[in-house]
This record gives sequence, C-alpha cells and structure tokens, in this order.
Amino acid sequence: MARYKQTPKSIWTGRISSQELYLHEKVQCVAIDALETIADTQSIALLGYACDEGVKRNQGRIGAVEGPAAIKSSLGKFPNHLASTTPFFDVGTIECVAHELEKVQEALAEKISLLLSKKLFPIVLGGGHDIAYGHYQGIRNYLGDKKIGIINFDAHFDLRSTENGNTSGTPFYQIAQDCKAQSIAFNYLCLGIRKDANDKKLFETATSLGVSYIEHNNFNLHHVEHVHLILMQFLEDVDYVYTTVDLDGFSSAFAPGVSAASPMGFSPDIVLESLKTIIDSKKLISFDIAEMNPNYDRDQQTAKLAASLVHFVMHAINLENS
Repeated sequence: MARYKQTPKSIWTGRISSQELYLHEKVQCVAIDALETIADTQSIALLGYACDEGVKRNQGRIGAVEGPAAIKSSLGKFPNHLASTTPFFDVGTIECVAHELEKVQEALAEKISLLLSKKLFPIVLGGGHDIAYGHYQGIRNYLGDKKIGIINFDAHFDLRSTENGNTSGTPFYQIAQDCKAQSIAFNYLCLGIRKDANDKKLFETATSLGVSYIEHNNFNLHHVEHVHLILMQFLEDVDYVYTTVDLDGFSSAFAPGVSAASPMGFSPDIVLESLKTIIDSKKLISFDIAEMNPNYDRDQQTAKLAASLVHFVMHAINLENS
C-alpha cells in the first residue's frame, strides 16, 4: 500500500530574514487535497516520493527512501528569488508501505493528475527511478491523447524487461508497453547514456523502441551545439515534455550519494544548459529528481546538487511564465 503524509513546517530550516529571503520562509506546507485551483500557472508544488523498493528489487544500494527529506533540508536554506505573488507549496510525501511498489506508483499518478488539474507545476523528489512510471501515468491521465515527450538525464536507459516485476530499472519499458497497447507514440530521449552502464540487450531494446539518446562522451559543453540541436528536434515533435533527472547519471565527483555511483558520469554544466533549452520551449509540464541516497552522500554534496537543480528549474519556470 501507499501512505500519504503532510510535511511539518519544522523540517524547513535556514537563516531567518523576516523578508522571505530564503525558501524555508517562503514555502507553505499544505495537504494536497486541501489545495485550491491556482489561476497562476507559475505556482510550484514539491511532492516527495519516499520509496526505494524498486532499487532493492534492481539489486541497487538502498537508502533513497530518505531522499526527499534530504533534498528539502538543503533546499530550504537556498535564497528565494520567486515573485512575492508566486505560491510555493510543499504538498507532502507519498511513502511505500509493505514493499508494494506498484501501489505507490499508482498513488503518485493520482497525485500528479490532481496537481496538474489544480494548475500547479509539480516537482517530485525521489526516491528510486521507478518514480518515472507513476509520474508519467499521472501526466498521461491528465493530458489524455496529447503527445508527451520524456527527457531523461541518466547513465541508464531503464528499459529492463518486467518479466521479474517492476523495478527502478523498468519504468520506461513499462511506459513503452503501455504506449504500444494504447497505440500512442513512445517519445523518449536519454541524455548521458554510458556503454559501461547498459548491456548489449538494453541497447538493442532502445533501438527496437525507437529511443533517441546521446552517449555520455558527447554529452558535455564541448558538444553543446549538437546537444541543443537534438533537444530542439525532439521538442518540436511533442506537445508537452516530462523531464526526469537521475542523479546517478552525474559523475560521483558531483553526486556520490546515489544508488549506483560512477566516476564516469556527466557534469552539472551541460545539464543546466539542456534544462534551459527545455524550459525555453514552454513545453515542460512536470519535473522530478531520482535516486538521491543520503546514506552515501558526503557533506550533503548530492543533496545540495539536487536542491540546486530544483532551485534552477523553479526559478526558470517562474521567469519564463512571468
């Protein structure tokens, strides 16, 4: 089963200014069902996904269940540059109970659809990358037959077969199978793919499903024009974009606190440049961060990276829509 918990304001801490100079002073902790429909589409809602059951099933390092709290703890200390009229909500956390991954994915889909129907921009904090299946389903349920593109910053395709059940390595395969059953196009772009992180069969699966990808040796600032071109081509062909960042795609020099760390990943600069392109398209409908694992973090380095990405997206969205 899944359990929903409202966030106590006490977890949001930082410097005191009395002028909402910091995000912990700006945030409103509210129950998701109590939210009114927001006329201002710049409004932002943080939702936690406290689940690493999929990571465990995928033989990864557990601990990502504590990821949402770690990211919020760092984010609260960041400066607030949002307009005074822009609401910023913490709408709680969905928790996995009794190892029932599928139930928590269903609960996430329901909450995402609800947030979108209330005209908020969801930012979901994980938790394992199984977050992607529930997140996408919530967007699909809300948008109906609109053409949705998925952009995944990741070292892994996460296209493993579900023959042994759903895991953190299967979410995009699950989405692809659902798209096939519904005769809907599967539009999936992966940025940062590594050959040392995906076996030959996964590359074959990606090819058979028509997946677009950029390998990590071409996903850097030296190839930024090529990355921009691929992104623009992908964005032109969809109505809306769901973007997900798997922190284990970053080099462990930047993100040691993840479920599957490697020194061979990408760096934050190319991710930020890519996010600018995505946001400038005005097609970004929802965003999440996956695989934050505080058990292996150093000096909250990975939590701060995740918080920085959230900080960037929420402020860029705010500026783009103002």
